[in-house]
Amino acid sequence: MDKFHNHIRNILHGFFLSIGTTIAEPSTILPLIINYFGGSSLLVGFFASLLRGGAIIVQLFAAFQSQSYTLMLPYIRRVFIIRFFAWFGIGISIIVFGKTSPDLTLFLIGLGLFIFSFSAGFGAIYFKDIIAKIFSHKFRGKTMAYRQFFSAFGGLISGALAGWILASFEPPYSYGYLFIISSFIMGFGYLSFGTIDEPKKEITVKEEKSFKKFLHNSLTTLKEDRDLQIQLKTFLLAYGYLIALPFIILDAQNKINLDGVAIASLITTQMIGAMFSNFLWGKLSGKGFNKLTANISISLQILAIIIVFNASSLYEYSFIFFLVGASIDGNRIASGNLILALAPEQKRGIYVALQMNIVSFGLFFSIIGGIILHFLNYTILYSSSLIVLFLSLYFSFKLKD
Repeated sequence: MDKFHNHIRNILHGFFLSIGTTIAEPSTILPLIINYFGGSSLLVGFFASLLRGGAIIVQLFAAFQSQSYTLMLPYIRRVFIIRFFAWFGIGISIIVFGKTSPDLTLFLIGLGLFIFSFSAGFGAIYFKDIIAKIFSHKFRGKTMAYRQFFSAFGGLISGALAGWILASFEPPYSYGYLFIISSFIMGFGYLSFGTIDEPKKEITVKEEKSFKKFLHNSLTTLKEDRDLQIQLKTFLLAYGYLIALPFIILDAQNKINLDGVAIASLITTQMIGAMFSNFLWGKLSGKGFNKLTANISISLQILAIIIVFNASSLYEYSFIFFLVGASIDGNRIASGNLILALAPEQKRGIYVALQMNIVSFGLFFSIIGGIILHFLNYTILYSSSLIVLFLSLYFSFKLKD
């Protein structure tokens, strides 16, 4: 365990993947792309949820299939190939149909995002299992903090690249170039993780005869483990910030001038927040303080939403996205480490899949936000987000390290 070359490959995977996916960041660029092609706030919320949450419907099935796998690497490589072509295909679709067929373009963007996210449902199970096998519990917090630091640094590069492309080319071609260029960049990350040194799993369980039986056993596990229940409540509700986040950029667009440079600066500040916060998250996680990490991260999300009520300048919005970037990475480290510490080795896939499936429903909070904004206003939208986050903070104090 804890081999240096695996540590480096894990970091490189996060770095290049971040450069690629930040091109269509659901809280900044993606809403502007959907808005350009005539999509409503409902569609913005749906597409933001699709990119983040399209994977949840297959994660339990992926865990069911992978119970008896001794090696996950061959399977995650297939996932990488599918995700590459899905992302690349979005860019081609925008360039070919963007000028003449906006409705068809929106459909193809949605299809590409669904395939990209759907395949990640399998990849997430394989990825977590590999990470658990190749890194010890304390070193895992360290390597994931490094990964997230360099992922955020990659996001900075992505923000600059996105700003240059948006300023240099006219839409919709600029949007298409964003996806095409970023697909090759994230490909380097796939190559990096695809060559990781994975040991065979020592303890496996015999695969249940049916998926129905597997689901029954998984639900039994959930009912019997109170610590797991508290953890799922905490991190499900922690996604309450997504009720508001995809629409903050649209609210800002109504208040201030958002050109390519301004958009790039918001992406940059979000990545800076993520990058430098990992010094804190890595230190806390390395000492086993994952509960405290969750407490602080959720509090930062609450602070960001409070500020957005009266934000009216680029500096205020930059600080909001800085806080969002920091909090997202903190929650990611806390939830990932807590579930791997809680799960028995032979049931690791079940625990991970349960957390990802249940918690990932929070990724669809953007749809709720879109409905609220469509029928009501930004004040109700932000207030709803705050209520959910305060509930999350309450449950986070019941977590166990």
